[in-house]
Amino acid sequence: MPDAKTDEIRNFVVGPIQTNCYAYVSDGACMVVDPGAAGAAVAEHLADVRVECVVATHGHGDHVGGVAALVAACEAPFCINAADAERAMHAGEPSELGIAYDDDAPAPDRELSEGDVISVGTATFTVMGMPGHTPGGIILLGGGSAEGVAFVGDTLFPGSHGRTDLDGGDEAAIMASLRRMAKEIAPATTLLCGHGPSTTMAAELARNPFLR
Repeated sequence: MPDAKTDEIRNFVVGPIQTNCYAYVSDGACMVVDPGAAGAAVAEHLADVRVECVVATHGHGDHVGGVAALVAACEAPFCINAADAERAMHAGEPSELGIAYDDDAPAPDRELSEGDVISVGTATFTVMGMPGHTPGGIILLGGGSAEGVAFVGDTLFPGSHGRTDLDGGDEAAIMASLRRMAKEIAPATTLLCGHGPSTTMAAELARNPFLR
């Protein structure tokens, strides 16, 4: 978990299907992950810090519908994997489930790729490509003062994994991503999921049937 002296994680549950929007704060700087709705309201809650970037773990509307309002309020760059950029730019349209999520995301200021590093204060986050839920799904693996934290979006949930029956989903790809997580993410790592409670890699290795 984050360094208690300098870092904190703020969690906002937003939108009609209760998406977790996270703000990782380190040394006065902030990275916002998955502002699914209410971007302007999230910005108000972050008025005491400097929002340096807004990152999406993937391009579904419930995760990016608040990006436009948030980046406008904070004048921060928007980052997403190139494979999901076009999907995010249609976030304001009704989804396959018939739900619309605020606004279309803007074109990204930075397209994230495997191995890219995002720095926030004394924390770093390494991009891991994790396709399956969508083609451009990513995980942000913490380092520096964020050692032991990973933002996993909808790739993994406690005891389960993200659905693959929506447009762009690929069951074989998400199973490969889960196998990679099991090999490359330390058991003590706290996994901050796109919906619902957090978990740890150790707990998932012990009980998640999709990691065996």
